[in-house]
Amino acid sequence: MSPEETPLLRDKALPRAVVNTTATASAGPSPGPQLPLNIGHRGYKAAFPENSMPAFEGAVAAGAHALETDVHLSRDGVVVLSHDPTLKRCFALDARIADCDWAYLSTLQSVREPRAGMPRLADLLVWLGGDAALDAVWVLLDIKTDDDPELLLPAIARTIEGVGVREGAGWKWRERVMLGGWNETYINHARLHLPNFPLAYIGFSLPHAYKFLSDDQPGVHFNLLQATQVGPLGARFRREARRRGRRIFVWTVNDEGWMEWCVRKGLDGVITDDVGRFGEVRDRFLVAEEEAARGGVSWPRTIKLYAKAILLQGLALVFSVLLWHRLSGRRGKSKSNGRAEADKP
Repeated sequence: MSPEETPLLRDKALPRAVVNTTATASAGPSPGPQLPLNIGHRGYKAAFPENSMPAFEGAVAAGAHALETDVHLSRDGVVVLSHDPTLKRCFALDARIADCDWAYLSTLQSVREPRAGMPRLADLLVWLGGDAALDAVWVLLDIKTDDDPELLLPAIARTIEGVGVREGAGWKWRERVMLGGWNETYINHARLHLPNFPLAYIGFSLPHAYKFLSDDQPGVHFNLLQATQVGPLGARFRREARRRGRRIFVWTVNDEGWMEWCVRKGLDGVITDDVGRFGEVRDRFLVAEEEAARGGVSWPRTIKLYAKAILLQGLALVFSVLLWHRLSGRRGKSKSNGRAEADKP
């Protein structure tokens, strides 16, 4: 089957940029595994202040195919890009974003150098839409559960609708923006307010992820903790997801061993803090495979990686049980899923 005939290229539920970039990545003399897309976690978090315009610009310059970023709502209804609901970690201020107007938030500068401000979702879209050279770059939104979905999702919709499409661009935002939600409530609100946009379930629990493989949740893709995909349970989930035409992106992969693992398993995308490092791993994949075939497997390193993955799977299972109703999120507003803010995707 030629690259032009692969199911991925026929999948109209994904952003066009996903289709085009993956098609290029998969082209080659042999069918081989699909090369995962390089997705910048909060931009280029390893080199710049996270979720800042320099981080997004740096990620694209380093070869990112897509940008993962987080959204929150200011007091006056502006959709801003920040992982945390508070300003403490990134801006050293004891305040919540939901209690601040954009006029104040726009004056802030990050603690981390090179100092940068907090952008709005509109700022990111205007930048991406203003240059034809960026047309292949798409956005994976992490819609945080700290904000009321009945307020946040309409605000996201208004923001996207308010950023015009460049004349002659040949695409619409629904072809470049994927909406990610942590539970059913947020995904259903995304489906309601932004129909025809691709969706992704974000999580660390395979039992919850399976709920979105059902016919009740058509067209939902997956943005999962990478450890969930290790071992037989992960392999089974990948087989079922592929059978149903769903894509799997994994977070947050910074170890080169796991980066190589993601490439070998043919995952659809790797969300990483270090875009440059994953780009190198991705580029040298075929050479690395040949060297591995000659030199064998580094068992101590492999055992260490898998032991860590098993530990993370155990912790994810505990959290899944303790937070089952909150993760299900079928009624009303859902709060944080309980993991440390700095470690969330």
